[in-house]
Formats: sequence, structure tokens, C-alpha cells
Amino acid sequence: MAAPILSYENLGLSQGSHWLFEGIDIHVGQRDRLALIGRNGAGKTTLLKLVAGIIEPDKGTRSVQPGARVIMLEQDPDVTPFATLHDFALAGEFAPAPHEVEAIADQLGIDLSREAKTASGGERRRAAIARALASEPDLLLLDEPTNHLDIAAIDWLENWLARYNGAFVVISHDRAFLTRLTRQTLWLDRGIMRRSEIGFGGFEQWMEAVYAEEARAAEKLDAKLKIEAHWLERGVTARRKRNQGRLAKLWEMRETRAAMQGPQGTAKIAMASDDSKTKSVIKAEHVTKHFPQSPFVSSEVEKQRDGVSTKPVLSDAAGVVEGLDTNGRGDRVIISDFTLRIQRGDRIGIVGGNGAGKSTLLKLLTGELAPDSGSVTLAKTLDMIFIDQQRSLMQGDKSVRDVLTEGGDWIDVRGVRKHIHGYLKDFLFDPSLAEAKVATLSGGERSRLLFAREFARESNLLVLDEPTNDLDLETLDLLQEVIADYDGTVLIVSHDRDFLDRTVTVTLGLDGTGVVDVIVGGYADWIAKRDPRKAARAERKEAAPPPPPKPVSAKLTYKDQRDLDLLPKRVEELEAAIARDEEALADPALYTRNPDKFAALTKAIEKARNDKDAAEERWLELAEKAEGLAG
Repeated sequence: MAAPILSYENLGLSQGSHWLFEGIDIHVGQRDRLALIGRNGAGKTTLLKLVAGIIEPDKGTRSVQPGARVIMLEQDPDVTPFATLHDFALAGEFAPAPHEVEAIADQLGIDLSREAKTASGGERRRAAIARALASEPDLLLLDEPTNHLDIAAIDWLENWLARYNGAFVVISHDRAFLTRLTRQTLWLDRGIMRRSEIGFGGFEQWMEAVYAEEARAAEKLDAKLKIEAHWLERGVTARRKRNQGRLAKLWEMRETRAAMQGPQGTAKIAMASDDSKTKSVIKAEHVTKHFPQSPFVSSEVEKQRDGVSTKPVLSDAAGVVEGLDTNGRGDRVIISDFTLRIQRGDRIGIVGGNGAGKSTLLKLLTGELAPDSGSVTLAKTLDMIFIDQQRSLMQGDKSVRDVLTEGGDWIDVRGVRKHIHGYLKDFLFDPSLAEAKVATLSGGERSRLLFAREFARESNLLVLDEPTNDLDLETLDLLQEVIADYDGTVLIVSHDRDFLDRTVTVTLGLDGTGVVDVIVGGYADWIAKRDPRKAARAERKEAAPPPPPKPVSAKLTYKDQRDLDLLPKRVEELEAAIARDEEALADPALYTRNPDKFAALTKAIEKARNDKDAAEERWLELAEKAEGLAG
């Protein structure tokens, strides 16, 4: 079998008086696609830096295949020592060729001549991606690669990684990204590393099986302290089960909202006139907003190469947007003739590429920005909480207790008094962290603390700007739960596709032309609406008369009918074989104890997956053929 690209044996790192983790073995094969999972504060980023060789462990042996290039994409790349992003992109141990960097930067829509110290988070991230991918890595270590990227750039990166021939280890909160790309999972949990030859799509089921087994063991031993240590995991499992009910509730809310949809083709959602005065919280009517044409070209240009939009647009966050003249007077229209009535309890998601107008639309809806024409009316009783992606309210010298209770033991949570320790548990914190300084918390923990403080306040409008940045998957589950239980109205700007699909009832989709699509449902519903092939098929179906019946053969051939009958059983057999082999590979000691068996099982799983995919495609083809014959 081929030797691993990188191995770390008996890895350990201490943190103060205790071990952050100890006795960890990691082996990364030549085509591994590994998701590194663990809650905020577990040490995922630290572990990735150890694997990259950026920091030294307290113990452990690191081995890298001779000549292999190990490249890390850090979560917050430091570009300050460089004059321009171009200088940054060409630096590093494995400095890439300039033409390679420029080609990738062009596809990502980033102007590398931008001065480094004035670059935005999104520009720094794109420059870092260009440098990492152009360095011809054998092993890529990716720490939250989708942060600060718009959806088009995320799609581009997914497509690049899907074609990539090397190995990668990725930390990400983006479920859709992980599910599509990963084939193996490393789970860092309470200082222990577990590995499964199952991608992220099967992670939650595996995690719950592990926790259930631990709970059974704890009960048998009657270990009260150990059971107490499981409050978080048990809470997460119970929360996930409750979320199934919340998802069902979300579908019901979407169905109700769809019933309010105005005439097809209009950008408005109507409300029954007898309730509108009491239920409407924000009313936008024929709103238009434009910005003057700027004399310079933005580096936040988006291009339609490998799925990225070609329309030049400048991020509207600074208040100036540049692009095509769409109103005949030298200005670019950001929002054009937009009408929407937002009802009490709506969950509104705002999506679109960088510079498409998301921030402008949010400011219009919340009254921060006045429209050039049309009107926006806000209910007089609105009490808004705004949580931005800068997490600007967190001061590092304050303790967690100071942030939540100003030094006390109790906190008023929307009129209900709670002890700080119990409230910290609600937000997945160990109560012992009450005295910890904010500066010692990870980025995700700071975000969670901000949520804990802000959600305690009385409000009826919650505005979240990129809330999922820096969050782990369990905190995302928690955030979905809080939003589902929130009594008021929610506005969310996000690039996290899965989060929107699980959270919002209405999606406002912007494409940079000024048009705002108003879609009942989540991100997936917006994409389905905008798919030109589906739209063209729908138009043809409505416009054209019914086609005459197609001449077809009277029945399936003997071989086709036999395949149609037998393939479902074959798929089940392959699924069982994959599950059996994956269970055997879940043994963390197998690789070192019997590397030949490890290689054989890995090869068998890959073959079984390919056979299963082929069998499913063949069955679907035959099923459609049989349906056509029946028609």
C-alpha cells in the first residue's frame, strides 16, 4: 500500500496545567478527504497548525513523505507585512508561480494589486486561497475556507477541490461543503481523536452511536461524575431530536407563507387585508436605490468562470457600488422597484454575491438607509437586536460573567430570571468558564457568548449579519434552535446554504442587476427558481400544446426488466458491505496493527461506492424508461 503523505504519532500538546490533547495518532493518505470536526475550543485549529508544522508539540513524532508539499490555508491570514496582496500571494516556503496565482485570483475575482493593509476580510481570504491552491500542494490543510466568501466563490472552490488529486483536511461549519467533498472524518472530542472512513454526511449518526455507547457504560458503572460530564453531549443529542420537530414546523410555516404569495411573477408577498395592520412589521413599497458610478474599478469583481458571476460589482458595504450603468444616467441601480410586506414571525434570508446589494437591502429594510424612491415603513413597536459579523461588542479584558451579568450571578432572559451557570449551559459553555476572560475564548466561543447576551434582551426583530462565521456545528444547531423559538421576526444575511435551508421561511435573492427575487423557502428553493434549464422547461410546458404520444416499444427487454427487478437488492447488498467495512475501519488501531487490511478495506469501500453509484444510476434510468412505457 502507498505510504501516508503525513503521519503524526503520539501527538500531545499541553495547555497550562492540563493536556489539550494527548496520545493522538494521525495518518493522512494520498487521496484522503478528511473533515476535522470538534466543538469550538476543542483545539481543531491548533491541531491543524501542528500537522502543518507551524507550531511544535510537547510530544509526538511528525513524518512527511519526502518532497511532499503541505500547505495550510489559515482562518485569518496575516497580510500586514506585505505591501500588496500580490506580494503576499507570492510569498511562503513553496512560493507559487506568478501566472498560476494570477489565473486563480482572476477566477476568484480578486485584484491582487490591492494594498494589503486596506484589504477586506473577503479579499484577504481570496488572496490566501489563490496562494494555497497555486502552490501545487500534495496536502491542503483548510481552516474555515468558506468564511468571507460569497456563494459563487464557494461553488468555485468546491469544484476545484472536487477535481483536486491530492489530499486535504478541512475544518468548516458549512454542512453543504463538507457533505459534498469529504470521505473520511477526524473527530476531536474531549482530547480524544477518533477516525471514521465515513464522510461528514454520516458523522451525526456515528457521533450519536458513540455517545449512546458511552452513556450505557456510564450507567453500568453508576459513575455520577462521568454522567454529569455528558450534560453537553446529551443536550446536543436531545437538541438534534427536537430540531426534527422544528424543521417540520418550518415546512408548515413555508406552506402558510406560500399561501400568501401574490400573483405569479410579482415581487411581493401579500397579506390578508383584515390582519395586515396588526401583523405587518416592515412594509417596503416600490423601493429603488442607486449609487453613483465610482471612478475606480473594484477588486471585488466577480467573474463567471467555473461558475462564478462575470458581472463587475463593488461591495456595497462601503456605500459605493460600481458596475454597469443600468438607469441611463451614470448610476448603478442596486435595488429596483422592490415591494415586500414582512409579517410578524417571518424568517427572511438575504442571499447573493459580494456586491449584489445584500447590505444595502438590509439597511433599507431596517430604516438605516433611505430609498431614492418608494417607501419603507417600520412598525412603531419594533425593538431590534443587531448582531454583525464583526462581533464588535466583545471586549477582551472583560470576563464572561461581566459580559452576561455585569459581575452578578443572575441574568434576566426575556423576563425570566436565570442563574448564570444554567444559562451558560444553555449556550454550550462549561459553567467553570464564567470567570474566563473574553480574550481567552476562541472566535466561535466569542460569537456564542455574544448570542447568549443579546438573545437575553427583550426584542421583536432580530437582525443577523453573517452569523455562522467562526461557529462549530453544534453551535449552529443551537443557533437554529434559538431562531426557531424566537417569537419575533428575523432578518438573516448569510452565505451558508444549509443554514438558510434549515432556518428561513422566505428568501430574498439578489443577482446584482437590481432585481430582488422573493421566494418562499430557503436557498435551495431560490436556486431551483433561478435554474435557467428548469425555467425553460417550465415555459415550454406552459406555452406549447401537449406533444403527441411518442412511439415506444411495447415492453422492456428481458435484460432491462431483470436489472430493474434485481438492482434494488444489489444496492442494499452494497450498502451493507460498505457499512460493514466502514465499521471495521473505525478501529483507530487498525492502521498501525494491520496496514494491509486497512488498505484492502479502503480499496473495497471505494469500489463498492462506485458500484453502488453505477447501480443506482442504471436503476433510475430503467425506472424512467418503464414509466414512459406505462404512460
